[in-house]
Amino acid sequence: MTASLTWVDAFTDPLASSNGKRFSGNQAAVCLPDPDATLSDEFMQSLAFELGLSETAFVTPTPTDAPAAPDFDLRWFTPTVEVDLCGHATLASAHALRQRGVVDGTVPVTFHTRSGPLRAAFDGDSIELDFPADPFVGGPLPAPLTSQFDGSDVIACGRTGFYTVVVLATEAAVRDFRPDLAAIAAVDNKALLITAATAATTATATAGADYVLRVFGPNVGIDEDPATGSAQCSAGPYWATALGKVDLVALQASPRGARFRVRPGPDRVRIAGTATTVFEGHLC
Repeated sequence: MTASLTWVDAFTDPLASSNGKRFSGNQAAVCLPDPDATLSDEFMQSLAFELGLSETAFVTPTPTDAPAAPDFDLRWFTPTVEVDLCGHATLASAHALRQRGVVDGTVPVTFHTRSGPLRAAFDGDSIELDFPADPFVGGPLPAPLTSQFDGSDVIACGRTGFYTVVVLATEAAVRDFRPDLAAIAAVDNKALLITAATAATTATATAGADYVLRVFGPNVGIDEDPATGSAQCSAGPYWATALGKVDLVALQASPRGARFRVRPGPDRVRIAGTATTVFEGHLC
């Protein structure tokens, strides 16, 4: 069995890296098996662990009677678990399919996933994802996290099926946050999402950003995620309402940095960004 592997930086932020788009955003490996290959769940999880990236995506063509509308099955694995939804590895998968000439980018690609069909549309260097909205339901700050936050900094909190969400009063509180990973792991949820509106006096606002965020997922094998597309399905709807805006720009304040264009709707969220290939190879 052979398969192509493409290492992609997704949701890149040229302002975060002196190397342009490279070495910013979030790393994903995209595996495109040979047409006659069948990969077991054990193999996919083992490969994701071997590569050690936050996500490894596995893409296989889906038989269709409409060749002009390419369909693919898509699964995502962290080093320790399979996940139901991943934004940056979906963006990376669409990028890799076009990079390798599997699709030409003239029509959207549909990915069939555990979260239903997801669409990726190409617009020059940019790729726009169409994802389900996942607004958080308000609630108290979980007890294990009370020592992590100054009460005056927290303006809202809640949860989704995946994230514990904490909205902070200032951008600086997000950027300066020092996670206690054991405390975060003690919360009965997969990951912690913290977010705040950008400060009007900072360079991020000058660059056109509306909000910042960070994501920590020790329960899924990711201490801090560099760029999290699926988090925009929760943060985007919140900030669209709070800021009274339809089109938003988000920055992930991870050490690598990431940039998203976010357009929340009633039931779906469109999340756009750029990606770049770091290297390509084959798995023997």
